[in-house]
Amino acid sequence: MSLQQKLTGTGIAIVTPFTSNGDFDWATLENLINFWIENKIEYLVVAGTTGESATLTRGEEQELFDFVKEKAAGRIGLVAGIGGNDTREVVHAFQTMKLDGYDAILSVAPYYNKPGQEGLYQHYKTIDAVAPLPIIMYNVPGRTGQSVSAETTVRIANDCKNIIATKEASGSFEQFNYIMKYKPAGFMLISGDDPIALPMIALGAKGVISVVANAYPKEFGDMIRLCLAGEFSQALPLHLKFTDIITSLFAEGSPAGVKQYLQEMGFCTTNSRLPVVPVSDAHAAKIKALMATV
Repeated sequence: MSLQQKLTGTGIAIVTPFTSNGDFDWATLENLINFWIENKIEYLVVAGTTGESATLTRGEEQELFDFVKEKAAGRIGLVAGIGGNDTREVVHAFQTMKLDGYDAILSVAPYYNKPGQEGLYQHYKTIDAVAPLPIIMYNVPGRTGQSVSAETTVRIANDCKNIIATKEASGSFEQFNYIMKYKPAGFMLISGDDPIALPMIALGAKGVISVVANAYPKEFGDMIRLCLAGEFSQALPLHLKFTDIITSLFAEGSPAGVKQYLQEMGFCTTNSRLPVVPVSDAHAAKIKALMATV
């Protein structure tokens, strides 16, 4: 199977389960890995935003990478989340972290610094030169404070041989149209937003890196597979079934919302590391009511 085939479909930006004192909850994570794999998800993204990467050390990320690789045991594609706003530190991580068993790296655009487009280009060009695996760039301006423009994305795609895809969470169809029109052959557009995965696939995206699929891997994965097969009339009812649920995931912060769903399902607690806190009692009640509609 080619790498493009492995990364086509639904990837999950997996949660990181914690105990009440903020340590990793390994038993819960193992149960979740088996749940996701049994429900036919195409790949897992470890230590991404939903995995609370902002509160993980590089050593803790390595622990997660090793554990997920061991428990997945070659049954599913794996992507390692390694990004940051210090290019030299990201280069060091690329050069020193052990990533055997992984298929690609998801690397978020630098945040907080708010570099210009040339700075964003130079960041990706620099990490491309030392990449131990193919890279999926990640544009999420709502979190980083700066968007990688469509023009810069296409420039990176043409100039950086190890950067093979972009996870796009800008929400801009003007941006998606430009990328699809001018990108090199083989460069993949991947949706970074669950609620617009359907129209993005209609445009040519190869799937989604999802939050809602943490809790609903089979149903959401089925919807994405129908879209990729061109069966949009069949996919649409599934898409609409999840729109309110997806909105609820982010209403009081992520991953607090999806962890509430997983707690209601009996998979994990709502424990996170500060500054993430559980959803309010009122929102938890709304989530419970929404679950009854699926």
